Amino acid sequence: MWLTGRLAPEYKTIAIRNVCRRFVMLCRELKLFSQALVAIDGSKFKAVNTRDHNFTEGKVDKRHVPWRRAEEDQVWWATTYR
Repeated sequence: MWLTGRLAPEYKTIAIRNVCRRFVMLCRELKLFSQALVAIDGSKFKAVNTRDHNFTEGKVDKRHVPWRRAEEDQVWWATTYR
């Protein structure tokens, strides 16, 4: 403690460590891990949920329609002009 100037981790840091520890234990019990290394870093990412980045089931279906048509056209051309 003297080396860090009596700084101590916040309660949130301790709580997160406990949650992560329990999560790893649960994964081990369910045999979800092999002999791999588990590492969690302190990265923080800003969430972006704008209309352009938010995909609902309907939006995905609308975007796949042109792809389906193009695929159907390719199949038609391939089977018609062999």
